[in-house]
Amino acid sequence: MNNQESTHEKYFTDFDGAFDGRLARVIPVAANYTSEWAGSAARYDCRIKLRYNKELMAQLEEGMLLAVRNFKGQSKKSGKDKIQRYTVMVISKVWPLHYGLGGVNDSHYYPLQMEIIEQSVPDWSTDDQSTMMVHMTAVPINYDLVIDSAGEFEFKKGFSYPLLGERVHVINMETIDKIYNSRVKEAIAHTKSTTSPDPKKAPRIGTLRMFLERDEQVPIYIDFNKLLRYHFGVFSFTGGGKSNLLSNLFRRILYHTKDTKLIIFDISCEYPFLLSDVISDPKISCKVILEEEAKSADHFARSIVKPRDFEDDDSANNILRKLYEDGHVTFYNQPLTAVPTFGGLLEEIQDMKTAQSLDKPHYIQAIDEVLNFVADWMENNNKTAGEKLDNDFIDKFALTAKSAVETFNVHSSSGVYAWATTRDSLKRSLARADKAMTTGVTVKDILNMFSGPERVICISLADPEMLRDLVIRLTSAALKYRKRRFEIKPQILFVFDEAQEFIPNKASGQLERCSHAVEKLLRQGRKYGLGGAIATQRIAYLNTNIMQQLHTFFVGTLPRPYDRTVVSSSFQIDLSILDKTLEFPPGSWLLSSYIATGLDNVPVFVKADNSEDVLKEHVATMKILGN
Repeated sequence: MNNQESTHEKYFTDFDGAFDGRLARVIPVAANYTSEWAGSAARYDCRIKLRYNKELMAQLEEGMLLAVRNFKGQSKKSGKDKIQRYTVMVISKVWPLHYGLGGVNDSHYYPLQMEIIEQSVPDWSTDDQSTMMVHMTAVPINYDLVIDSAGEFEFKKGFSYPLLGERVHVINMETIDKIYNSRVKEAIAHTKSTTSPDPKKAPRIGTLRMFLERDEQVPIYIDFNKLLRYHFGVFSFTGGGKSNLLSNLFRRILYHTKDTKLIIFDISCEYPFLLSDVISDPKISCKVILEEEAKSADHFARSIVKPRDFEDDDSANNILRKLYEDGHVTFYNQPLTAVPTFGGLLEEIQDMKTAQSLDKPHYIQAIDEVLNFVADWMENNNKTAGEKLDNDFIDKFALTAKSAVETFNVHSSSGVYAWATTRDSLKRSLARADKAMTTGVTVKDILNMFSGPERVICISLADPEMLRDLVIRLTSAALKYRKRRFEIKPQILFVFDEAQEFIPNKASGQLERCSHAVEKLLRQGRKYGLGGAIATQRIAYLNTNIMQQLHTFFVGTLPRPYDRTVVSSSFQIDLSILDKTLEFPPGSWLLSSYIATGLDNVPVFVKADNSEDVLKEHVATMKILGN
C-alpha cells in the first residue's frame, strides 16, 4: 500500500467501495449586490458525478464534507515535501438521474411516457451504472486539508482551486470528529473518549447529522466560554424547538462551567418547567420571579406553560408544586407608580418639544435649555437612561426648568409653563416608587442576585412592558457595575427568548429604549463577561445592529425566504446550505460560529439532544421518590 492509499484509508471513506465520484465542473458564482438582503453566495459551485449504487443513495447526506486534490498540492514545494493538499467542500444537494427518464418529454405520446417511467422503477433496485448516475453539488468551505509526509493533517484557511476531473473523497467519521471536536474538547477540558446525551455526564450538545445510517454517531461539542462571551442566536419557526434547544444548552452550561449565571427574560413563562430538574438541584441555586405573587403551589403550577407531552400529566404539576414548596419561587415587587428614570424624563421632554407649534420658537428654546441640562447632568454624573432620578437632581432640575420658562418669556397660562414650574412633584413620584412591600423582590434585590449565589434567575413575566422595563434597568445596571469595577467574572448570560418583543427593527418609546439597551449590552458586554442569547421565529423583524454582534448561531426551519436571506447576509453562509433547513424536523439545526466551534465559520448540520428526555426522566424519578 503506497503513501497516498494509506492516507485515503486513514482520513476518507468510500462506503465499502460504493462511493466513486469525480469533480466534473467548478462554476464561478457572481456576487449579488442588488439588495442589502440579497444573501451571500459561495464564490464557486462544484458539480460532482458519481457511479450509481443503491446502497450509496441510502447513506449520502447533505452536510457531509468532501475533499478533492487542488492545484496548490501540485506545486514544487508540495511535491518536494510530499505534502498532499485537498480543497474541502460541503455537500449541498444530491440527486439520482436515469438515462431513460432523461429522454422523456412532455410532448411525447402519453402512454409512452408512462411506460418509460414505470419501466425505470426496477432499475433503482440494481447497481446498473450504464443507465443511472448520481449528481451532487457542493460548496467550498474555504479551508484546505493539508496532510504532511508523516500522515498528520491540519486545516488551513483559504480557498484553493480544485483539480477538475480529480477523484472526490468523503471525509470519514473519525476525521470529522477530530476536525470539529479536538480543539473544543481541549478548551473545555473534556478528556473522556465516551459520550452521552445525559447533560451531567457529557458537555456535548448533540450529534452531527452525518452518517445517519451508521450505528455510531459523531458528537458535537462547543466552547461554552466563547459561546457566551461572544453572544449567540437561535432562529426557527414556531414549533421548531427553540426553547428545547436553549434549555438543552443551559443545562450543559450550568453543569460544565464553574460559576456562569443565567438571567432569562421569559415572556412565555415556560422555563420554570423546562429547567425544573436544574432548579430543583440543590447544587445549583435558582430563583423564579413571577409577575404576581403565587398564593399557593397549585396557583404556581397552573401559571406555568408546559410542553404538549406534559400538559395532561399531573406529575408535571407535582414537579412545579415541589419547586414552590422548596422556596424557589417569588414575585416582582413592582413599584406602585412608574419609577421616574432619566430615560423616561428625556422622552417626556422630547414629546413636549414635538407637540409645540413651530410659530413659538421661544417655547422650543426653553425646552432645549431643560433638555441640555438633563443631558449634561447624565454625562457629568455617569448616569444611564435606565437609572432612576434622585432628590439632588430633582431639586436642580426644578430650578432649571422654572428659570428657563422665565428667561424665554413662556406664557404663564401655557402647558409648558405649568409643567416647568411643577417639577418638584417628581419627588412625590420617587417616594411612592421607593415604597417597598414586605414580600417579593425589587430591582435592587435582583441586582444583588447578580453577585449572590444564584446561578439561574428566571424572570417569568407575561406583561411585555413590565419585562422590557426590567431589561432596560438590569442590563444597564449590570454593564455600569462591571465597567466601574472592570470585572469579567462570573460570566453572566442574558437570555432574550421571543426576541422580537425586546429588539424590533423599528420602534419608538419604551421599545426603542429596550432595543438600545440590549444593543449596548451586546456591543460592550463581551469586555466585561456579559453575554447575550437571542431567540426568535422572525429574524427579519430584529434590530440588524444587534444581529451583527452574534458570533454563533443555530438555524432551524425558516419557511419565509426573506428570513433565510437575512441569515445569509448577516452570517455569510450560502443560501443553498440554508435551504436544506427547510427539510429539518424539530430538533435539527444548522450550526455555525466565528469562534466557538472547531472550524470557524463553517456550517454544520446537528441533531440536538432532546431536552424533554431529561424532563421525562426527572418526572419519573420524582414519582419513585413519592414527590
